[in-house]
Amino acid sequence: MTPLRSFADQLSTRHWKLLFISMLVLLHIASVRGADDWWARAIMLAHCGLFIIWQPFLQGSHRLHWSGLALIVGASAAILYGLNWWSLGLWVAMLAGLVGGKVFVFHQRWIRLFHLLVLAYLVAILLLWIVPNGFPAARIESVVSSFAVWGLPALFIAMLVLPVERDHAELQIVDLFYSTLIFLLLVVLVLGSFTFMTLGQVPYGIAVTYMAITLGTVLIFLSLIWNPRGGFAGLSVFFSRYLLSVGLPFEHWLHFLAELSRNETEPIDFLRKAAQGLSRLQWVSGGTWTVGAETGDFGTRTDYSVAYSAPDFDLTIYSRLRPSPSLVWHFNVLGLLLTQFHVAKQRETKLRHQSYVQAVHETGARLTHDVKNLLQSLNVLCSAATQEGGDSAAFQAMVRRHLPIVTQRLEKTLEKLQRPTEETGRYMQSDAWWDQIQRTFVHPAVQFEATGLDKPGPIPRDLFESAADNLINNALEKRRTDPTVQVAVRLDCGEEMRFSVTDTGKPVRPEIERGLFEGPVPSETGYGIALYQMFRQAHAQGFRVRLAENREGCVCFELSPQ
Repeated sequence: MTPLRSFADQLSTRHWKLLFISMLVLLHIASVRGADDWWARAIMLAHCGLFIIWQPFLQGSHRLHWSGLALIVGASAAILYGLNWWSLGLWVAMLAGLVGGKVFVFHQRWIRLFHLLVLAYLVAILLLWIVPNGFPAARIESVVSSFAVWGLPALFIAMLVLPVERDHAELQIVDLFYSTLIFLLLVVLVLGSFTFMTLGQVPYGIAVTYMAITLGTVLIFLSLIWNPRGGFAGLSVFFSRYLLSVGLPFEHWLHFLAELSRNETEPIDFLRKAAQGLSRLQWVSGGTWTVGAETGDFGTRTDYSVAYSAPDFDLTIYSRLRPSPSLVWHFNVLGLLLTQFHVAKQRETKLRHQSYVQAVHETGARLTHDVKNLLQSLNVLCSAATQEGGDSAAFQAMVRRHLPIVTQRLEKTLEKLQRPTEETGRYMQSDAWWDQIQRTFVHPAVQFEATGLDKPGPIPRDLFESAADNLINNALEKRRTDPTVQVAVRLDCGEEMRFSVTDTGKPVRPEIERGLFEGPVPSETGYGIALYQMFRQAHAQGFRVRLAENREGCVCFELSPQ
Protein backbone atom coordinates (compact mmCIF):
# COMPACT_ATOMS: atom_id res chain seq x y z
CA MET A 1 0.00 0.00 0.00
CA THR A 2 1.40 3.40 -1.00
CA PRO A 3 1.86 6.09 1.69
CA LEU A 4 -0.72 8.31 -0.03
CA ARG A 5 -3.32 5.57 -0.08
CA SER A 6 -2.59 4.64 3.54
CA PHE A 7 -3.02 8.29 4.56
CA ALA A 8 -6.33 8.51 2.68
CA ASP A 9 -7.65 5.34 4.36
CA GLN A 10 -6.73 6.56 7.84
CA LEU A 11 -8.23 9.95 7.11
CA SER A 12 -11.56 8.46 5.94
CA THR A 13 -11.88 5.94 8.78
CA ARG A 14 -10.13 7.15 11.95
CA HIS A 15 -10.32 10.91 11.39
CA TRP A 16 -13.52 11.12 9.38
CA LYS A 17 -14.90 13.93 11.58
CA LEU A 18 -11.92 16.17 10.89
CA LEU A 19 -12.21 15.30 7.21
CA PHE A 20 -15.88 16.24 7.18
CA ILE A 21 -15.35 19.53 9.01
CA SER A 22 -12.41 20.43 6.74
CA MET A 23 -14.60 19.78 3.72
CA LEU A 24 -17.28 22.12 5.12
CA VAL A 25 -14.73 24.80 5.97
CA LEU A 26 -13.46 24.82 2.39
CA LEU A 27 -17.04 24.98 1.11
CA HIS A 28 -17.73 27.96 3.41
CA ILE A 29 -14.62 29.84 2.30
CA ALA A 30 -15.41 29.25 -1.37
CA SER A 31 -19.02 30.40 -0.87
CA VAL A 32 -17.97 33.56 0.97
CA ARG A 33 -15.40 34.55 -1.69
CA GLY A 34 -18.04 34.15 -4.40
CA ALA A 35 -18.59 31.81 -7.32
CA ASP A 36 -16.82 34.16 -9.78
CA ASP A 37 -13.57 34.28 -7.82
CA TRP A 38 -10.76 32.08 -9.17
CA TRP A 39 -9.43 31.39 -5.68
CA ALA A 40 -12.94 30.21 -4.75
CA ARG A 41 -12.87 27.81 -7.65
CA ALA A 42 -9.49 26.44 -6.55
CA ILE A 43 -10.82 26.02 -3.01
CA MET A 44 -13.90 24.23 -4.39
CA LEU A 45 -11.57 21.89 -6.25
CA ALA A 46 -9.89 21.03 -2.93
CA HIS A 47 -13.32 20.65 -1.37
CA CYS A 48 -14.29 18.11 -4.04
CA GLY A 49 -11.06 16.21 -3.42
CA LEU A 50 -11.94 15.83 0.25
CA PHE A 51 -15.47 14.83 -0.78
CA ILE A 52 -14.06 12.04 -2.95
CA ILE A 53 -12.17 10.71 0.10
CA TRP A 54 -15.29 11.00 2.30
CA GLN A 55 -17.94 9.91 -0.24
CA PRO A 56 -20.27 7.14 1.07
CA PHE A 57 -20.84 5.31 -2.21
CA LEU A 58 -17.60 3.41 -2.87
CA GLN A 59 -15.27 1.70 -0.43
CA GLY A 60 -11.76 3.10 -0.08
CA SER A 61 -10.26 -0.08 -1.51
CA HIS A 62 -12.28 0.26 -4.72
CA ARG A 63 -10.18 0.70 -7.88
CA LEU A 64 -11.28 3.45 -10.26
CA HIS A 65 -11.54 2.65 -13.93
CA TRP A 66 -10.92 5.03 -16.80
CA SER A 67 -14.59 6.01 -16.81
CA GLY A 68 -14.39 7.07 -13.16
CA LEU A 69 -11.20 9.04 -13.73
CA ALA A 70 -12.75 10.75 -16.74
CA LEU A 71 -15.76 11.73 -14.61
CA ILE A 72 -13.49 13.24 -11.94
CA VAL A 73 -11.49 15.17 -14.53
CA GLY A 74 -14.70 16.45 -16.14
CA ALA A 75 -16.09 17.58 -12.78
CA SER A 76 -12.83 19.38 -11.98
CA ALA A 77 -12.89 21.19 -15.30
CA ALA A 78 -16.52 22.18 -14.75
CA ILE A 79 -15.61 23.62 -11.35
CA LEU A 80 -12.66 25.59 -12.69
CA TYR A 81 -14.40 27.06 -15.75
CA GLY A 82 -18.14 26.81 -15.14
CA LEU A 83 -18.76 27.44 -11.42
CA ASN A 84 -21.59 29.89 -10.68
CA TRP A 85 -24.04 30.54 -7.90
CA TRP A 86 -26.71 28.20 -9.32
CA SER A 87 -24.31 25.26 -9.73
CA LEU A 88 -22.92 25.95 -6.26
CA GLY A 89 -26.46 25.97 -4.82
CA LEU A 90 -27.30 22.74 -6.63
CA TRP A 91 -24.16 21.12 -5.20
CA VAL A 92 -24.97 22.28 -1.65
CA ALA A 93 -28.54 20.94 -2.01
CA MET A 94 -27.23 17.57 -3.17
CA LEU A 95 -24.74 17.46 -0.29
CA ALA A 96 -27.56 18.32 2.14
CA GLY A 97 -29.58 15.44 0.69
CA LEU A 98 -26.69 13.01 1.27
CA VAL A 99 -26.20 14.14 4.85
CA GLY A 100 -29.95 14.11 5.49
CA GLY A 101 -30.15 10.56 4.15
CA LYS A 102 -27.54 9.49 6.70
CA VAL A 103 -29.32 11.11 9.66
CA PHE A 104 -32.24 8.65 9.67
CA VAL A 105 -30.09 5.51 9.79
CA PHE A 106 -28.06 6.38 12.89
CA HIS A 107 -29.09 5.14 16.34
CA GLN A 108 -26.21 6.66 18.35
CA ARG A 109 -27.14 10.02 19.78
CA TRP A 110 -23.92 11.96 19.10
CA ILE A 111 -23.45 10.77 15.52
CA ARG A 112 -27.02 11.72 14.81
CA LEU A 113 -26.57 15.16 16.40
CA PHE A 114 -23.36 15.71 14.42
CA HIS A 115 -25.08 15.07 11.10
CA LEU A 116 -28.05 17.22 12.14
CA LEU A 117 -25.65 20.12 12.74
CA VAL A 118 -24.09 19.51 9.32
CA LEU A 119 -27.54 19.50 7.71
CA ALA A 120 -28.47 22.71 9.54
CA TYR A 121 -25.32 24.43 8.30
CA LEU A 122 -25.84 23.36 4.68
CA VAL A 123 -29.49 24.52 4.64
CA ALA A 124 -28.53 27.81 6.31
CA ILE A 125 -25.65 28.63 3.94
CA LEU A 126 -27.89 27.74 1.00
CA LEU A 127 -30.81 29.95 2.03
CA LEU A 128 -28.94 32.80 3.72
CA TRP A 129 -26.02 33.27 1.35
CA ILE A 130 -25.89 31.23 -1.86
CA VAL A 131 -29.51 31.68 -3.06
CA PRO A 132 -29.69 35.43 -2.32
CA ASN A 133 -26.46 35.96 -4.27
CA GLY A 134 -27.85 33.89 -7.13
CA PHE A 135 -31.08 35.91 -7.39
CA PRO A 136 -30.43 39.34 -8.90
CA ALA A 137 -33.53 40.79 -7.24
CA ALA A 138 -32.90 39.21 -3.86
CA ARG A 139 -31.61 41.58 -1.24
CA ILE A 140 -30.75 40.49 2.29
CA GLU A 141 -30.03 42.58 5.30
CA SER A 142 -26.46 43.19 6.31
CA VAL A 143 -27.14 41.49 9.65
CA VAL A 144 -28.22 38.31 7.88
CA SER A 145 -25.23 38.34 5.56
CA SER A 146 -22.85 38.97 8.49
CA PHE A 147 -24.41 36.07 10.36
CA ALA A 148 -24.00 33.82 7.31
CA VAL A 149 -20.36 34.77 6.91
CA TRP A 150 -19.17 34.94 10.52
CA GLY A 151 -21.90 33.24 12.59
CA LEU A 152 -22.37 29.96 10.78
CA PRO A 153 -18.72 28.86 11.30
CA ALA A 154 -19.57 28.58 14.99
CA LEU A 155 -21.31 25.33 14.05
CA PHE A 156 -17.92 23.94 13.03
CA ILE A 157 -16.66 24.41 16.58
CA ALA A 158 -19.76 22.64 17.95
CA MET A 159 -19.17 19.75 15.53
CA LEU A 160 -15.53 19.55 16.57
CA VAL A 161 -16.22 19.25 20.30
CA LEU A 162 -19.03 16.67 20.00
CA PRO A 163 -17.98 13.27 21.43
CA VAL A 164 -18.97 11.35 18.32
CA GLU A 165 -18.99 7.54 18.65
CA ARG A 166 -16.87 5.47 16.32
CA ASP A 167 -19.08 3.29 14.18
CA HIS A 168 -17.43 2.67 10.85
CA ALA A 169 -20.15 0.24 9.73
CA GLU A 170 -22.82 2.94 9.69
CA LEU A 171 -20.68 5.70 8.21
CA GLN A 172 -21.14 4.33 4.69
CA ILE A 173 -24.93 3.98 4.89
CA VAL A 174 -27.15 6.40 2.97
CA ASP A 175 -30.92 6.18 2.74
CA LEU A 176 -31.57 6.98 -0.92
CA PHE A 177 -35.26 7.69 -0.37
CA TYR A 178 -34.70 10.28 2.37
CA SER A 179 -31.77 11.80 0.46
CA THR A 180 -33.91 12.29 -2.63
CA LEU A 181 -36.78 13.66 -0.56
CA ILE A 182 -34.63 16.26 1.23
CA PHE A 183 -32.97 17.32 -2.02
CA LEU A 184 -36.33 17.78 -3.73
CA LEU A 185 -37.71 19.70 -0.76
CA LEU A 186 -34.78 22.12 -0.89
CA VAL A 187 -35.18 22.57 -4.65
CA VAL A 188 -38.93 23.19 -4.25
CA LEU A 189 -38.23 25.65 -1.41
CA VAL A 190 -35.74 27.65 -3.49
CA LEU A 191 -37.80 27.65 -6.69
CA GLY A 192 -40.99 28.40 -4.79
CA SER A 193 -39.34 31.35 -3.10
CA PHE A 194 -38.23 32.65 -6.50
CA THR A 195 -41.82 32.28 -7.73
CA PHE A 196 -43.19 34.24 -4.77
CA MET A 197 -40.59 36.96 -5.37
CA THR A 198 -41.34 37.21 -9.08
CA LEU A 199 -45.13 36.97 -9.08
CA GLY A 200 -45.92 38.43 -5.69
CA GLN A 201 -43.29 41.18 -5.73
CA VAL A 202 -42.33 40.40 -2.12
CA PRO A 203 -38.88 40.51 -0.50
CA TYR A 204 -36.75 37.38 -0.41
CA GLY A 205 -37.14 36.77 3.35
CA ILE A 206 -40.95 36.93 3.17
CA ALA A 207 -40.95 34.70 0.09
CA VAL A 208 -38.89 32.06 1.89
CA THR A 209 -41.22 32.30 4.89
CA TYR A 210 -44.32 31.83 2.74
CA MET A 211 -42.79 28.89 0.93
CA ALA A 212 -41.64 27.26 4.19
CA ILE A 213 -45.17 27.55 5.62
CA THR A 214 -46.62 26.06 2.41
CA LEU A 215 -44.19 23.13 2.46
CA GLY A 216 -44.84 22.53 6.15
CA THR A 217 -48.60 22.42 5.54
CA VAL A 218 -48.18 19.98 2.66
CA LEU A 219 -45.90 17.73 4.74
CA ILE A 220 -48.37 17.71 7.65
CA PHE A 221 -51.18 16.79 5.26
CA LEU A 222 -49.08 13.98 3.74
CA SER A 223 -48.22 12.65 7.20
CA LEU A 224 -51.92 12.54 8.09
CA ILE A 225 -52.95 10.62 4.97
CA TRP A 226 -49.86 8.38 5.23
CA ASN A 227 -51.12 6.75 8.43
CA PRO A 228 -54.57 8.15 9.33
CA ARG A 229 -56.31 7.36 12.57
CA GLY A 230 -59.72 5.77 13.01
CA GLY A 231 -58.93 2.42 11.40
CA PHE A 232 -58.57 3.69 7.82
CA ALA A 233 -55.75 2.44 5.62
CA GLY A 234 -53.44 5.21 4.46
CA LEU A 235 -50.85 5.67 1.75
CA SER A 236 -48.40 3.49 3.70
CA VAL A 237 -50.44 0.39 2.82
CA PHE A 238 -50.37 1.20 -0.89
CA PHE A 239 -46.69 2.08 -0.72
CA SER A 240 -45.89 -1.22 0.99
CA ARG A 241 -47.88 -3.06 -1.66
CA TYR A 242 -45.93 -1.19 -4.31
CA LEU A 243 -42.61 -2.17 -2.70
CA LEU A 244 -43.73 -5.80 -2.71
CA SER A 245 -44.70 -5.59 -6.35
CA VAL A 246 -41.97 -3.37 -7.82
CA GLY A 247 -40.26 -5.12 -10.70
CA LEU A 248 -42.27 -8.35 -10.38
CA PRO A 249 -45.95 -9.41 -10.09
CA PHE A 250 -45.78 -10.59 -6.50
CA GLU A 251 -49.41 -11.70 -6.18
CA HIS A 252 -49.23 -13.51 -9.55
CA TRP A 253 -46.13 -15.34 -8.37
CA LEU A 254 -47.92 -16.51 -5.21
CA HIS A 255 -50.92 -17.61 -7.28
CA PHE A 256 -48.60 -19.47 -9.66
CA LEU A 257 -46.89 -21.32 -6.78
CA ALA A 258 -50.22 -22.24 -5.19
CA GLU A 259 -51.63 -23.60 -8.47
CA LEU A 260 -48.43 -25.51 -9.18
CA SER A 261 -48.45 -26.97 -5.67
CA ARG A 262 -51.97 -28.30 -6.22
CA ASN A 263 -51.15 -29.83 -9.59
CA GLU A 264 -47.73 -31.36 -8.86
CA THR A 265 -47.31 -34.19 -6.37
CA GLU A 266 -43.56 -34.80 -6.53
CA PRO A 267 -41.29 -32.19 -4.86
CA ILE A 268 -38.59 -32.34 -7.56
CA ASP A 269 -41.11 -31.86 -10.39
CA PHE A 270 -42.66 -28.97 -8.48
CA LEU A 271 -39.28 -27.32 -7.94
CA ARG A 272 -38.24 -27.77 -11.56
CA LYS A 273 -41.43 -26.18 -12.92
CA ALA A 274 -41.40 -23.42 -10.29
CA ALA A 275 -37.84 -22.54 -11.27
CA GLN A 276 -38.91 -22.37 -14.90
CA GLY A 277 -41.68 -20.01 -13.82
CA LEU A 278 -39.09 -17.65 -12.34
CA SER A 279 -37.75 -16.91 -15.82
CA ARG A 280 -41.10 -15.33 -16.73
CA LEU A 281 -40.51 -12.48 -14.30
CA GLN A 282 -39.32 -9.18 -15.67
CA TRP A 283 -35.95 -8.90 -13.92
CA VAL A 284 -34.99 -12.59 -14.00
CA SER A 285 -32.95 -13.95 -16.88
CA GLY A 286 -32.09 -17.39 -15.46
CA GLY A 287 -30.86 -19.26 -12.44
CA THR A 288 -29.62 -22.47 -10.87
CA TRP A 289 -30.90 -24.51 -7.93
CA THR A 290 -29.56 -27.35 -5.81
CA VAL A 291 -31.58 -29.56 -3.46
CA GLY A 292 -29.60 -32.40 -1.93
CA ALA A 293 -28.17 -34.39 -4.81
CA GLU A 294 -30.56 -32.84 -7.37
CA THR A 295 -29.48 -29.81 -9.42
CA GLY A 296 -31.02 -27.86 -12.25
CA ASP A 297 -30.86 -24.61 -14.17
CA PHE A 298 -33.15 -22.44 -16.25
CA GLY A 299 -32.84 -19.45 -18.54
CA THR A 300 -29.52 -17.80 -19.31
CA ARG A 301 -26.72 -16.73 -17.00
CA THR A 302 -25.52 -13.12 -16.73
CA ASP A 303 -22.88 -11.21 -14.78
CA TYR A 304 -25.37 -10.14 -12.10
CA SER A 305 -26.61 -12.73 -9.65
CA VAL A 306 -28.27 -12.98 -6.24
CA ALA A 307 -27.73 -16.12 -4.14
CA TYR A 308 -30.26 -17.45 -1.62
CA SER A 309 -29.38 -20.30 0.74
CA ALA A 310 -31.48 -22.36 3.12
CA PRO A 311 -30.95 -25.76 4.77
CA ASP A 312 -30.53 -28.29 1.94
CA PHE A 313 -31.57 -25.67 -0.61
CA ASP A 314 -29.49 -23.26 -2.72
CA LEU A 315 -30.90 -20.90 -5.34
CA THR A 316 -29.01 -18.46 -7.57
CA ILE A 317 -31.02 -15.95 -9.63
CA TYR A 318 -29.40 -14.09 -12.52
CA SER A 319 -30.64 -10.62 -13.42
CA ARG A 320 -30.42 -8.74 -16.69
CA LEU A 321 -29.29 -5.57 -14.89
CA ARG A 322 -27.34 -4.88 -11.72
CA PRO A 323 -29.88 -5.53 -8.92
CA SER A 324 -30.63 -2.71 -6.50
CA PRO A 325 -30.90 -3.42 -2.75
CA SER A 326 -34.70 -3.53 -2.97
CA LEU A 327 -34.52 -5.99 -5.87
CA VAL A 328 -32.06 -8.16 -3.93
CA TRP A 329 -34.59 -8.21 -1.11
CA HIS A 330 -37.30 -9.21 -3.60
CA PHE A 331 -35.16 -12.04 -4.92
CA ASN A 332 -34.61 -13.27 -1.37
CA VAL A 333 -38.38 -13.22 -0.86
CA LEU A 334 -38.76 -15.30 -4.03
CA GLY A 335 -36.26 -17.83 -2.71
CA LEU A 336 -37.97 -17.92 0.69
CA LEU A 337 -41.40 -18.55 -0.85
CA LEU A 338 -40.01 -21.22 -3.16
CA THR A 339 -38.26 -22.89 -0.22
CA GLN A 340 -41.39 -22.91 1.94
CA PHE A 341 -43.55 -24.36 -0.83
CA HIS A 342 -40.92 -27.00 -1.60
CA VAL A 343 -40.62 -27.96 2.08
CA ALA A 344 -44.42 -28.18 2.29
CA LYS A 345 -44.44 -30.42 -0.77
CA GLN A 346 -41.76 -32.65 0.80
CA ARG A 347 -43.81 -32.90 4.00
CA GLU A 348 -46.90 -33.73 1.95
CA THR A 349 -45.04 -36.56 0.20
CA LYS A 350 -43.68 -37.83 3.50
CA LEU A 351 -47.14 -37.75 5.07
CA ARG A 352 -48.55 -39.58 2.09
CA HIS A 353 -45.94 -42.32 2.46
CA GLN A 354 -46.50 -42.47 6.20
CA SER A 355 -50.24 -42.74 5.66
CA TYR A 356 -49.71 -45.67 3.33
CA VAL A 357 -47.33 -47.35 5.77
CA GLN A 358 -49.81 -46.72 8.58
CA ALA A 359 -52.62 -48.22 6.48
CA VAL A 360 -50.45 -51.29 5.84
CA HIS A 361 -49.64 -51.54 9.54
CA GLU A 362 -53.26 -51.18 10.64
CA THR A 363 -54.42 -53.62 7.99
CA GLY A 364 -51.80 -56.09 9.17
CA ALA A 365 -52.98 -55.66 12.74
CA ARG A 366 -56.59 -56.31 11.70
CA LEU A 367 -55.60 -59.28 9.58
CA THR A 368 -53.60 -60.76 12.45
CA HIS A 369 -56.75 -60.81 14.51
CA ASP A 370 -58.78 -62.22 11.59
CA VAL A 371 -56.23 -64.97 11.04
CA LYS A 372 -56.32 -65.78 14.74
CA ASN A 373 -60.12 -66.12 14.57
CA LEU A 374 -59.85 -68.34 11.50
CA LEU A 375 -57.30 -70.47 13.30
CA GLN A 376 -59.68 -70.83 16.24
CA SER A 377 -62.43 -72.00 13.90
CA LEU A 378 -60.08 -74.55 12.32
CA ASN A 379 -59.00 -75.71 15.79
CA VAL A 380 -62.68 -76.31 16.63
CA LEU A 381 -63.04 -78.47 13.52
CA CYS A 382 -59.85 -80.39 14.31
CA SER A 383 -60.96 -80.96 17.89
CA ALA A 384 -64.37 -82.20 16.71
CA ALA A 385 -62.76 -84.52 14.20
CA THR A 386 -60.62 -86.03 16.97
CA GLN A 387 -63.46 -86.49 19.43
CA GLU A 388 -66.32 -87.61 17.14
CA GLY A 389 -64.50 -89.14 14.17
CA GLY A 390 -64.46 -87.95 10.62
CA ASP A 391 -67.42 -90.13 9.48
CA SER A 392 -70.04 -89.08 12.04
CA ALA A 393 -73.09 -87.19 10.87
CA ALA A 394 -72.63 -84.42 13.48
CA PHE A 395 -69.05 -83.76 12.33
CA GLN A 396 -70.04 -83.64 8.66
CA ALA A 397 -72.85 -81.18 9.49
CA MET A 398 -70.38 -78.99 11.37
CA VAL A 399 -67.94 -79.08 8.46
CA ARG A 400 -70.68 -78.14 5.99
CA ARG A 401 -71.67 -75.28 8.25
CA HIS A 402 -68.22 -73.87 9.06
CA LEU A 403 -66.03 -74.44 6.01
CA PRO A 404 -67.93 -72.06 3.66
CA ILE A 405 -67.76 -69.36 6.32
CA VAL A 406 -64.03 -69.96 6.89
CA THR A 407 -63.41 -69.91 3.14
CA GLN A 408 -65.36 -66.68 2.70
CA ARG A 409 -63.56 -64.95 5.56
CA LEU A 410 -60.19 -66.15 4.27
CA GLU A 411 -60.96 -64.62 0.86
CA LYS A 412 -61.87 -61.33 2.54
CA THR A 413 -58.63 -61.45 4.52
CA LEU A 414 -56.57 -61.92 1.36
CA GLU A 415 -58.46 -59.07 -0.32
CA LYS A 416 -57.66 -56.73 2.57
CA LEU A 417 -54.01 -57.75 2.42
CA GLN A 418 -53.79 -56.90 -1.28
CA ARG A 419 -55.52 -53.53 -0.83
CA PRO A 420 -54.51 -51.97 2.51
CA THR A 421 -57.08 -49.17 2.57
CA GLU A 422 -59.80 -48.03 4.90
CA GLU A 423 -62.84 -50.29 4.83
CA THR A 424 -65.99 -48.67 3.53
CA GLY A 425 -68.20 -51.64 4.41
CA ARG A 426 -70.68 -53.83 2.57
CA TYR A 427 -74.28 -54.20 3.68
CA MET A 428 -76.47 -57.24 4.33
CA GLN A 429 -79.78 -57.86 6.03
CA SER A 430 -79.66 -58.07 9.81
CA ASP A 431 -81.59 -61.41 10.03
CA ALA A 432 -79.22 -63.16 7.59
CA TRP A 433 -76.19 -61.80 9.43
CA TRP A 434 -77.61 -62.93 12.78
CA ASP A 435 -78.15 -66.50 11.51
CA GLN A 436 -74.55 -66.54 10.23
CA ILE A 437 -73.19 -65.37 13.60
CA GLN A 438 -75.12 -68.04 15.49
CA ARG A 439 -73.76 -70.75 13.17
CA THR A 440 -70.21 -69.43 13.50
CA PHE A 441 -70.01 -69.15 17.31
CA VAL A 442 -71.49 -72.44 18.48
CA HIS A 443 -70.40 -72.69 22.09
CA PRO A 444 -72.19 -73.88 25.22
CA ALA A 445 -71.18 -70.71 27.12
CA VAL A 446 -72.52 -68.33 24.47
CA GLN A 447 -76.20 -67.33 24.52
CA PHE A 448 -77.81 -65.41 21.64
CA GLU A 449 -80.77 -63.04 21.98
CA ALA A 450 -82.30 -60.80 19.28
CA THR A 451 -85.24 -58.43 19.13
CA GLY A 452 -86.92 -56.77 16.16
CA LEU A 453 -85.85 -59.36 13.57
CA ASP A 454 -89.39 -59.31 12.14
CA LYS A 455 -88.41 -56.02 10.51
CA PRO A 456 -84.85 -56.63 9.28
CA GLY A 457 -82.74 -53.78 7.96
CA PRO A 458 -79.33 -53.36 6.30
CA ILE A 459 -76.22 -53.31 8.47
CA PRO A 460 -72.53 -52.75 7.54
CA ARG A 461 -71.37 -56.34 7.24
CA ASP A 462 -67.62 -55.85 7.71
CA LEU A 463 -68.07 -53.68 10.80
CA PHE A 464 -70.56 -55.98 12.56
CA GLU A 465 -68.56 -59.10 11.70
CA SER A 466 -65.39 -57.49 13.07
CA ALA A 467 -67.25 -56.43 16.24
CA ALA A 468 -68.71 -59.93 16.74
CA ASP A 469 -65.34 -61.64 16.19
CA ASN A 470 -63.43 -59.34 18.52
CA LEU A 471 -65.96 -59.00 21.32
CA ILE A 472 -67.08 -62.64 21.48
CA ASN A 473 -63.55 -64.05 21.26
CA ASN A 474 -62.28 -61.58 23.88
CA ALA A 475 -65.12 -62.67 26.18
CA LEU A 476 -64.37 -66.35 25.60
CA GLU A 477 -60.69 -65.71 26.40
CA LYS A 478 -61.73 -65.12 30.01
CA ARG A 479 -62.82 -68.75 30.31
CA ARG A 480 -59.18 -69.81 30.27
CA THR A 481 -58.77 -68.41 33.77
CA ASP A 482 -62.41 -68.71 34.87
CA PRO A 483 -64.43 -71.57 33.26
CA THR A 484 -67.67 -70.28 34.84
CA VAL A 485 -67.77 -67.17 32.59
CA GLN A 486 -70.93 -66.95 30.50
CA VAL A 487 -71.34 -64.77 27.38
CA ALA A 488 -74.57 -63.10 26.21
CA VAL A 489 -74.76 -61.77 22.64
CA ARG A 490 -77.66 -59.41 21.92
CA LEU A 491 -78.91 -57.70 18.74
CA ASP A 492 -81.57 -54.99 18.87
CA CYS A 493 -83.12 -54.15 15.49
CA GLY A 494 -85.45 -51.44 16.76
CA GLU A 495 -85.20 -47.77 15.87
CA GLU A 496 -81.41 -47.93 16.18
CA MET A 497 -79.33 -50.99 15.40
CA ARG A 498 -77.51 -52.04 18.58
CA PHE A 499 -75.16 -54.95 19.08
CA SER A 500 -73.72 -55.87 22.48
CA VAL A 501 -71.63 -58.62 24.05
CA THR A 502 -71.81 -59.11 27.82
CA ASP A 503 -69.75 -61.52 29.91
CA THR A 504 -69.78 -62.40 33.60
CA GLY A 505 -66.01 -62.21 34.04
CA LYS A 506 -63.77 -59.74 35.79
CA PRO A 507 -64.06 -56.03 34.88
CA VAL A 508 -61.51 -54.17 32.79
CA ARG A 509 -58.82 -52.64 34.97
CA PRO A 510 -59.00 -48.81 35.29
CA GLU A 511 -55.55 -48.22 33.80
CA ILE A 512 -56.60 -50.22 30.70
CA GLU A 513 -60.05 -48.65 30.52
CA ARG A 514 -58.62 -45.11 30.29
CA GLY A 515 -56.78 -45.85 27.02
CA LEU A 516 -58.98 -48.65 25.72
CA PHE A 517 -60.07 -47.04 22.44
CA GLU A 518 -57.28 -44.46 22.08
CA GLY A 519 -54.62 -46.94 20.97
CA PRO A 520 -53.23 -50.43 21.55
CA VAL A 521 -53.11 -51.35 25.25
CA PRO A 522 -51.40 -54.36 26.86
CA SER A 523 -53.81 -56.86 28.36
CA GLU A 524 -53.91 -60.51 29.36
CA THR A 525 -57.38 -61.01 27.85
CA GLY A 526 -56.76 -59.48 24.45
CA TYR A 527 -58.08 -55.91 24.76
CA GLY A 528 -55.60 -54.22 22.48
CA ILE A 529 -55.10 -53.43 18.83
CA ALA A 530 -58.27 -55.20 17.71
CA LEU A 531 -60.57 -52.98 19.79
CA TYR A 532 -58.66 -49.88 18.67
CA GLN A 533 -59.04 -50.83 14.99
CA MET A 534 -62.68 -51.69 15.48
CA PHE A 535 -63.25 -48.31 17.14
CA ARG A 536 -61.71 -46.45 14.19
CA GLN A 537 -63.63 -48.55 11.68
CA ALA A 538 -66.90 -47.86 13.53
CA HIS A 539 -66.17 -44.13 13.75
CA ALA A 540 -65.52 -43.95 9.99
CA GLN A 541 -68.96 -45.54 9.29
CA GLY A 542 -71.00 -43.45 11.75
CA PHE A 543 -71.03 -45.89 14.69
CA ARG A 544 -69.44 -45.91 18.11
CA VAL A 545 -68.03 -48.62 20.34
CA ARG A 546 -68.15 -48.11 24.08
CA LEU A 547 -67.78 -49.98 27.32
CA ALA A 548 -71.39 -49.70 28.47
CA GLU A 549 -70.89 -51.48 31.81
CA ASN A 550 -67.77 -52.47 33.67
CA ARG A 551 -68.34 -54.16 37.00
CA GLU A 552 -67.76 -57.51 38.55
CA GLY A 553 -70.00 -60.08 36.83
CA CYS A 554 -71.17 -57.69 34.08
CA VAL A 555 -68.77 -56.40 31.43
CA CYS A 556 -70.69 -55.10 28.41
CA PHE A 557 -69.33 -53.75 25.13
CA GLU A 558 -71.86 -52.07 22.85
CA LEU A 559 -71.85 -51.08 19.16
CA SER A 560 -74.45 -48.46 18.27
CA PRO A 561 -74.94 -45.47 15.91
CA GLN A 562 -73.30 -42.20 16.88
